[in-house]
Amino acid sequence: MGDMANNSLAYSGVKNSLKEANHDGDFGITLAELRALMELRSTDALRKIQESYGDVYGICSRLKTSPNEGLSGNPADIERREAVFGKNFIPPKKPKTFLQLVWEALQDVTLIILEIAAIVSLGLSFYQPPEGDNALCGEVSVGEEEGEGETGWIEGAAILLSVVCVVLVTAFNDWSKEKQFRGLQSRIEQEQKFTVIRGGQVIQIPVADITVGDIAQVKYGDLLPADGILIQGNDLKIDESSLTGESDHVKKSLDKDPLLLSGTHVMEGSGRMVVTAVGVNSQTGIIFTLLGAGGEEEEKKDEKKKEKKNKKQDGALRIWRVLFASLMLAKAEMGAAMEMQPLKKKQISAVQIGKAGLLMSAITVIILVLYFVIDTFWVQKRPWLAECTPIYIQYFVKFFIIGVTVLVVAVPEGLPLAVTISLAYSVKKMMKDNNLVRHLDACETMGNATAICSDKTGTLTMNRMTVVQAYINEKHYKKIPEPEAIPPNILSYLVTGISVNCAYTSKILPPEKEGGLPRHVGNKTECALLGLLLDLKRDYQDVRNEIPEEALYKVYTFNSVRKSMSTVLKNSDGSYRIFSKGASEIILKKCFKILSANGEAKVFRPRDRDDIVKTVIEPMASEGLRTICLAFRDFPAGEPEPEWDNENDIVTGLTCIAVVGIEDPVRPEVPEAIKKCQRAGITVRMVTGDNINTARAIATKCGILHPGEDFLCLEGKDFNRRIRNEKGEIEQERIDKIWPKLRVLARSSPTDKHTLVKGIIDSTVSEQRQVVAVTGDGTNDGPALKKADVGFAMGIAGTDVAKEASDIILTDDNFTSIVKAVMWGRNVYDSISKFLQFQLTVNVVAVIVAFTGACITQDSPLKAVQMLWVNLIMDTLASLALATEPPTESLLLRKPYGRNKPLISRTMMKNILGHAFYQLVVVFTLLFAGEKFFDIDSGRNAPLHAPPSEHYTIVFNTFVLMQLFNEINARKIHGERNVFEGIFNNAIFCTIVLGTFVVQIIIVQFGGKPFSCSELSIEQWLWSIFLGMGTLLWGQLISTIPTSRLKFLKEAGHGTQKEEIPEEELAEDVEEIDHAERELRRGQILWFRGLNRIQTQIRVVNAFRSSLYEGLEKPESRSSIHNFMTHPEFRIEDSEPHIPLIDDTDAEDDAPTKRNSSPPPSPNKNNNAVDSGIHLTIEMNKSATSSSPGSPLHSLETSL
Repeated sequence: MGDMANNSLAYSGVKNSLKEANHDGDFGITLAELRALMELRSTDALRKIQESYGDVYGICSRLKTSPNEGLSGNPADIERREAVFGKNFIPPKKPKTFLQLVWEALQDVTLIILEIAAIVSLGLSFYQPPEGDNALCGEVSVGEEEGEGETGWIEGAAILLSVVCVVLVTAFNDWSKEKQFRGLQSRIEQEQKFTVIRGGQVIQIPVADITVGDIAQVKYGDLLPADGILIQGNDLKIDESSLTGESDHVKKSLDKDPLLLSGTHVMEGSGRMVVTAVGVNSQTGIIFTLLGAGGEEEEKKDEKKKEKKNKKQDGALRIWRVLFASLMLAKAEMGAAMEMQPLKKKQISAVQIGKAGLLMSAITVIILVLYFVIDTFWVQKRPWLAECTPIYIQYFVKFFIIGVTVLVVAVPEGLPLAVTISLAYSVKKMMKDNNLVRHLDACETMGNATAICSDKTGTLTMNRMTVVQAYINEKHYKKIPEPEAIPPNILSYLVTGISVNCAYTSKILPPEKEGGLPRHVGNKTECALLGLLLDLKRDYQDVRNEIPEEALYKVYTFNSVRKSMSTVLKNSDGSYRIFSKGASEIILKKCFKILSANGEAKVFRPRDRDDIVKTVIEPMASEGLRTICLAFRDFPAGEPEPEWDNENDIVTGLTCIAVVGIEDPVRPEVPEAIKKCQRAGITVRMVTGDNINTARAIATKCGILHPGEDFLCLEGKDFNRRIRNEKGEIEQERIDKIWPKLRVLARSSPTDKHTLVKGIIDSTVSEQRQVVAVTGDGTNDGPALKKADVGFAMGIAGTDVAKEASDIILTDDNFTSIVKAVMWGRNVYDSISKFLQFQLTVNVVAVIVAFTGACITQDSPLKAVQMLWVNLIMDTLASLALATEPPTESLLLRKPYGRNKPLISRTMMKNILGHAFYQLVVVFTLLFAGEKFFDIDSGRNAPLHAPPSEHYTIVFNTFVLMQLFNEINARKIHGERNVFEGIFNNAIFCTIVLGTFVVQIIIVQFGGKPFSCSELSIEQWLWSIFLGMGTLLWGQLISTIPTSRLKFLKEAGHGTQKEEIPEEELAEDVEEIDHAERELRRGQILWFRGLNRIQTQIRVVNAFRSSLYEGLEKPESRSSIHNFMTHPEFRIEDSEPHIPLIDDTDAEDDAPTKRNSSPPPSPNKNNNAVDSGIHLTIEMNKSATSSSPGSPLHSLETSL
């Protein structure tokens, strides 16, 4: 280490000459050489560096960069480097063009059937039977006016036109969805910055701007954005499992293994590296390009296979079902059931409706055909004449079209659209509320949250640490003392100790705005200590300039096990001095001396320590302060050099300099937010690393604890003692005794946090399974964030690893944003229920009307084109109108629904059936008695090409207006009376309702033949509107009937009940695997996990783009609209075997797997690698579960 410092000094002389050299001449090392070097591992790489380049400084000089100053930052130089070595960017796959999306939308089976029917109808309409034979062919066109016969083509053309509309709307939806997704992705990419040194300045630049030759600073929690070689490192440990499958952390040092690879995580320590490969040339990039090239060929193969398979299936079905029926059944099941799966796996009754509609349409067609055949050939005894064939076929085509329209209306295709729109809209709006959603389903899970385990620092508090009290030279100062009050030698220890023993990345910068607070960069606690020096009118930067980071002899960086940080300095006389800082109770136990009032060190006995704890530390903690102890130790020059790796012998026998109390004030808006959570039935628990007194004080200030309540506040070790049995194993029953009352867990390790979250989720004490949200910012919070139903990472204070493991990133680190997420989550749920209530009413009515009408009058009262218009209103437009209702505070006044709450409650069922009854009565009255009431000609039993009748137009108009007014009723699903409340807050809703009304007027008044409408008088319009508004009055009547009286009403759309789960799945949890076997599996799993992660990432974008129904071979296949979500099913149990993630000393066996990171225990007990692998790949294909990827490079998938 010492000679390293000299090396860097010797090097700085070359600095200036380098800058000139930078502009001309090539680099002394080629891209190919660098690539070859980065593919070597540990000792091979070291040998290669020594043989070819001397050392890492040799590589720096060939890359024309300075290890201390970095690149000059000259734009021309950066450009040249990017030209030679490439950019730090992996090009994504090209998005689908609008035309491709149109083509995909055209694959919809219903549309294909309609197109065929329309074309046949078009072709036949041009056929005119020979003059004079008309009478022979039955009543084809009785009462046809001259020239009216020529307009037979209009219906076919109108159907085709409406198909075009539907296709364009669908394609546009897909296109905008993909655009949104890419926007989100690029936003995540832009937010990722990395620290580099340019022109001697430490700056943060976007990951994409990093180039070969940059000197990058790496620290705990980083995800490396490029390959590089270590120049200087302090205790650096890397998790390379994502690339190599090696689960143990790899120690990086100059003399053993200096290569750092992109996509790996820094788990401990810090250091600097020179970047040697970026983008497609980095290790991650190489794998991406391999997969990218292979991906397209694979896709083509897959598509061919899929086509063949589908053809076979279709053939089999065709034999025993009406052609379009079979195809539509598949469509209905997949469309409706699959799309809803992210919404709590609730198989909505949409499938049943689809099946019922299918049955109805088939029966309708059969009845129509039979009736016509019997009536024409049996009753009227007409012969079948050859020249009449086209006319008969025209009848059959008309019947077929009626059948298809019944089906179109019956299948709730708008459901997937409503879910998509609702989630996409929420996600977009949540961005404004500082929630960056990475997994779409998290948004809706959040609505059911019953518990939130929150960090204290930064989430509940402002994370603006300041030292407010201190115990120095045996005095307890309640305010920061004047520098004159402190003996000079104590002050110098304090200044040097704080300046050197805080990470050099922590600094205090001048405020951005005039009059603002100074900016804290880096670790907030360290910034508070540096702020103390500024308050004492001393400058830490002078000390750092004198002792640069390279001159530090050894650094023991802070981690969750040590809970302290120490730095060793080597003095010129050969002696060593170590400075240490950390949690006061931990450091004080290691202190044997203390600096007294006159600045001399005096003996510090356990009795003295207890006094300090009682008189200084506990009073500070009870006021909510975090206490930090500062200490030092000298190693004299004459003694043999200590064994630096043996940390326990080094950091002991210390001399205490001072104890400081650091305050982190509670955010002013937090107590109110916590009150809202508690009112909404959500328990807030605080999990913190601080001591119990501080934690209790802050929890009381926040309102998590209320005076006089018997809630538990436990320390980590106490918690562990209570939940473990004699053998030290965690028992669920013991956790169940604790968690319902636990409100504060202090001095907790990340393992404790994970144990608590898992314990609450797995608990069966309450009748509803708990849904837990967790906040985290550190790398060590990864397992808990993964395990939780919804993981929130901090956008400002969070490390890359935490963000990677999370579902939602809080861009302002504020607890109130979590409350907003709850509101949005509940709103998504309600929006979809509203849409269903509206959609199902229309479905029931339209199907029954079309079916009965067709069977009684041989003609559907609602024509094909009209049905398509109704379908458009109730699908696309209604899903837009109802799915974009903004959330209101009243959502937080009810308890969470719970996981198995049906999507269609009994109140909704009452509304659906009640309104359907009213609408059917109105429609049938108009249909069978309307002509007498309005004194017009009856439209029933009209011949084939008869002009549109006023009678049927009134039926159609009233039907649509009833739907419009019912859309306003559908805004409320909990039986509220005031359905207009807040209606003007939703501009989209108002626009759509008014727009639909205007279009309806145009269709009726000017639609004419294509829409089978004839103009209506003002009086007829007023009657239609009056009957439509009747639904609002009828709605008031329905809400008067108490739901509790209607026992016969069923709920629909439950989640999976316990007894429905097959026994094998339950057995999986029970199955235990012994330790050796677990070890054996771990390597294989990690290897497959690494590969699969990358494959997943590449699939993510494809999955998101792929059209809604593509490739779903059977309804159970685990798929979902957003194919890139973590499937809720996977989230519930931790599948065996456990793979330790964070190798803390004690966490080895407790840190269970990341969510679904391992395959299910395979039937093959030998656990061949191949076996596990196959399992994984199947899982992967079944559901491309993944997080929305950040830049492909910078977020190598950590969630399988």
